[in-house]
Amino acid sequence: MERAKQEGLILDYYVFNCGDDVELLMTHTMGENDVRVHKLAWDTFKEVNERASKPLKLYAAGQDLLVEAFAGTVKGMGPGVAEMEIEERESEPFVVLAADKTSPGAWNLPLFKVFADPYNTAGLIIDPKMHDGFTFRVLDVKEGEYVDLACPAEMYDLISLIGTIERYIVERVYRSYDKLVAAVASTTKLSLIAGRYVGKDDPCLIVRAQYGLPALGEILSAFAFPHLVPGWMRGSHYGPLMPVSLKDAKCTVFDGPPRCVALGFNLTNGRLVGLYGKEPADLFDDPAFDHSRRRANEIAEYMRLHGEFMPARLELEQMEYTTLPHVIKRLRGRFKRA
Repeated sequence: MERAKQEGLILDYYVFNCGDDVELLMTHTMGENDVRVHKLAWDTFKEVNERASKPLKLYAAGQDLLVEAFAGTVKGMGPGVAEMEIEERESEPFVVLAADKTSPGAWNLPLFKVFADPYNTAGLIIDPKMHDGFTFRVLDVKEGEYVDLACPAEMYDLISLIGTIERYIVERVYRSYDKLVAAVASTTKLSLIAGRYVGKDDPCLIVRAQYGLPALGEILSAFAFPHLVPGWMRGSHYGPLMPVSLKDAKCTVFDGPPRCVALGFNLTNGRLVGLYGKEPADLFDDPAFDHSRRRANEIAEYMRLHGEFMPARLELEQMEYTTLPHVIKRLRGRFKRA
């Protein structure tokens, strides 16, 4: 990465992790879907996999890298990708969020709260640059189609779709009156690519803040409620999304609970500026989120008391991509007509 920066391919970068997932943040001037930038990301992940799987023999290293040869883009090859092309504003603060043990639909509810819910985002009411609302691009991951829905006018239509979080996923959000991009989320679903369970999708999200967009505090407030998301143990259960600091971004109890981190940066001529030089603000490392974490633990305990009974376990359609069908197949010949 440092060599790529010195050679001018990228302007800056930051590497971190959420749970067992490596997160790579890069800035550059090549636009979205640039082959060279995607190749750099792919080569980086492949090298990390080589070092983790062979010398260290770490379990499940590289399980999200679904193919061997690079095909021009990282999208559809396993890693989650969120890209946005912007012109820097007078000041460009933004938040990068990453989650472990869940899927891209986990961002649907928080994004709705940030960009469409005035109970969460006061700026929708009192900021004239936000008062006309935001447009949500919703992707149907099964059909490969998208639709743009403007809020507040089409709010009910939006909710009717994105409430089904495993099929309809918010891919990006624009400010309605000038189409300024405000947020972009990864939408890759590993199960639909591989046709089987190969680990949960572990999505990422970029949200711009301030200056006619939601304030930083409005963005973070949407994650104070630890809503239920699919994933957790073996990608087969519902659990609360817990907002945690980087140091606590490790999944333990029942391989969870699912959790997310939020890092704050400012972009200055393509350079990532954090609190003290390059280090970002670890935004969930705050006692203000202690109650959310306690609540998440209570929800997690409640869900686990269901054992392997719904609604703790995912719906049958989602379980078709797990190892459960192999168990049921062994019993199929023993069923008799009632």
